[in-house]
Amino acid sequence: MFQHVPAFPGDPILSLNEDFQQDPRAGKVNLGIGIYFDDAGRLPVMAAVREAEEGLARDIGPRPYLPMEGAAAYRAAVQQLVFGSRSEAVRTGRIATLQTPGGSGALRVGSDFLKTYFGTSQVWISDPSWDNHRAIFEGSGFKVKAYPYYDAATGGVRFDEMLGAIGALPARSIVLLHACCHNPTGVDLTRAQWAELVAVLQERQLVPFLDMAYQGFGDGLEEDAFAIRAMAAAGLRFFVANSFSKNFSLYGERCGALSVVCADEAEAQRVLGQLKSAVRRNYSNPPTYGARVVAAVLNTPALRERWQEELQAMRARIHAMRGQLRAGLESRLPGRDFSCFTRQRGMFSYTGLAPQQVQRLRESHGVYLVGSGRMCVAGLSVRNIEVVADAMADVLA
Repeated sequence: MFQHVPAFPGDPILSLNEDFQQDPRAGKVNLGIGIYFDDAGRLPVMAAVREAEEGLARDIGPRPYLPMEGAAAYRAAVQQLVFGSRSEAVRTGRIATLQTPGGSGALRVGSDFLKTYFGTSQVWISDPSWDNHRAIFEGSGFKVKAYPYYDAATGGVRFDEMLGAIGALPARSIVLLHACCHNPTGVDLTRAQWAELVAVLQERQLVPFLDMAYQGFGDGLEEDAFAIRAMAAAGLRFFVANSFSKNFSLYGERCGALSVVCADEAEAQRVLGQLKSAVRRNYSNPPTYGARVVAAVLNTPALRERWQEELQAMRARIHAMRGQLRAGLESRLPGRDFSCFTRQRGMFSYTGLAPQQVQRLRESHGVYLVGSGRMCVAGLSVRNIEVVADAMADVLA
């Protein structure tokens, strides 16, 4: 019956992680998968999260189904964190927010909604973008194209080309944007560039869809939400997918949210109703536990303060690793400029390595990067930074 079903080629990142696990070398280094590890190479359990879980364990009760839209306390906390405590859009109730199974779930529910009501539109993603962006929107039936973004020559953004391409799109085109910590390049727009882009999006009547999977890993919780808040203040209608996998280190709990900023409260209620309908015919309702943990931390002042301090320390460690890698490479390859590593933000960097060099890193040095040259900076530590610098210098020489 299933002879016609082709083999799944595998996800390039997850398959790379499987190869890493099978590598017998003791000094191997995994810089492929997008997970934050501490300086000892461990997946951290944040103290604020642990305390919230201990509190939940002392008050175990029934676990009924959540509403289709998710837990009210969680959804309210999401709006406050993403849009700000003084947001006019939050205060006037014109944001429809849905609890989802991770950021990927938010992207898919939003994609399905858009296919229903903007079915003739096309989706535009950055060149390059996270591989699953294309897969998710194509899975909903959209044709997906790319706008210019990364400049390999400068390690920056091809902003004029990007702005020109987006400014030429037909009205109601859907534009996928990374709110901060661009994956895979680590290259973000400046605030001035965001202001120019917001004006073009508004003038062309486009549909922005912002993905924010790394809030707090760039410059800070408030700073990383700048683009979202600028769009809300400008009166745009747009979509936001956010995730707590990284900044709460709750990868397996699949805690995410989809928010749609609307014109007014009545419109938001209609949109929320149709989002709930999309959920019902997909996974019916979201899971309970992770959302309770996140809501407990965000809605308890002492826990939230501790979480923010821990997140700041994680961000500072990533910044320090960037600086040490840059210094290590510039000392090994005098005259070469590696400032791109300290200009980029978040968990990822584009190294500029060609696929053949990435293969040499893996085969000769046991250092694993994605084939595109994307490196997860959060996988660097004081224990492996010199090993990685030596290996990269060898393949770049």
